[in-house]
Amino acid sequence: MKSTSLQAVALSRRQLIGSGLAASAFLTMPASLRAQLAEVPASHPDWPQVSRLMAKYLDEGKLANIVTALGYKQDNPQFLARGNTSFSSNTKVGPDTLYRIYSMTKPITGMATVMCIDEGLLGLDQPIADFIPGFAEMQVQKEYDGAITADNLEPAVRQVTVRHCLTHTAGLGYSIVQQGPISEAYSAAGLVPAQASRITVPGIMGGKPVGSLAAFAEGLAEMPLVYQPGTRWSYSVGLDLLGRVIEIVSGKSFDTFLHERILEPCGMASTWFRVPESEKHRMTANYVLAGETLLPIDLPDTSIYLDEPAFPFGGAGLVSTARDYDRFLQMLANHGMIDGKRVMSEPAVRLGTSNLFPDTMPDFSSGFRFGALNFGYGAGGLVGTGLADGLFGWFGAAATCGLVNMKNGLRHSLMTQAMGMSQDGLQQEFPFAVFNDARQQAAGA
Repeated sequence: MKSTSLQAVALSRRQLIGSGLAASAFLTMPASLRAQLAEVPASHPDWPQVSRLMAKYLDEGKLANIVTALGYKQDNPQFLARGNTSFSSNTKVGPDTLYRIYSMTKPITGMATVMCIDEGLLGLDQPIADFIPGFAEMQVQKEYDGAITADNLEPAVRQVTVRHCLTHTAGLGYSIVQQGPISEAYSAAGLVPAQASRITVPGIMGGKPVGSLAAFAEGLAEMPLVYQPGTRWSYSVGLDLLGRVIEIVSGKSFDTFLHERILEPCGMASTWFRVPESEKHRMTANYVLAGETLLPIDLPDTSIYLDEPAFPFGGAGLVSTARDYDRFLQMLANHGMIDGKRVMSEPAVRLGTSNLFPDTMPDFSSGFRFGALNFGYGAGGLVGTGLADGLFGWFGAAATCGLVNMKNGLRHSLMTQAMGMSQDGLQQEFPFAVFNDARQQAAGA
């Protein structure tokens, strides 16, 4: 048994964001199979591999609960739910159980940004300095994650743009990714991506954030970039920064914009930056894997998500449900429509789910790559290329994921709460299982 001390927990970038990516390869499929899948009705009840996968993790005590939502195009989803809201609870989970979705917030923020582009409030390649002047003359580290000293800094060769922030190519840092002095500088300045717990857990989002989204954005402008803008895919606070840009161009607070333009129109009535006290009974416990043991770091009755956040974290701040997130994916799958209502224009959805990497990136090997596969990146989520054409979505730090294939309408999301699971864990296995079940459905259709 490995150490179970919280002080022994140190989550790496790979653990936090890389765990679900290789699985996307198994959502690649020939065009003929994609066409078959488009005709499979959502009422088909048989997801045997998904069910077996859930049983494996729950029967072996690796997780307290799992809820999945699976569906096609405009059809209602099928929910599979097992387990309780915590290891010590007798409350069963279901489609309306509340989960911290962390970085699955990013595609929602990304689509909000695309809506502003679609309405002419900002441009895809417009400099961030047009909205936040401090970004006009950025400095860049010569040595990645090196010292923050004059001899290790050089001027940015181009402006940071909206496109860069959407695709993690701005060169911005991330306190959960950087390992050098800039990580300490971000934390000291309160430039943290979200709060996860009332206790300090090494490698987990922590530190005291600055008091407003405006202060966050202005503080970022004072930090050096870790890469030259437009040259590398590097996970960052770009989507958080865009929350402030949305505030400036819309004249509304970022959380108000999300509520009025995406959450309410999509019928996502249980998606919040702050969980109302009256709804805490629906919350799950969040755990961190320490050695071979899951330790609780945020419990429903005392959750940090019951407090008003310092500001709405557009990169990792939302709590949601399997039902709600499926509504978001369903809206995307139907090119901006849900329940007969238009939330986004079809061109906006197509833009946000397309590969938006800048042409200044030298090649895909310096972009978003996992194993032998290359991926594009859109508005806050991965974009499948080649055989994976049509795939869009992203993952969360607590082993959640939400994906939709824009070609065949297959959407699938997974909710659980365990931070620090290995890269070959549930986030990878879930899309494998979905793909294999869908293939069998297509074969029998």
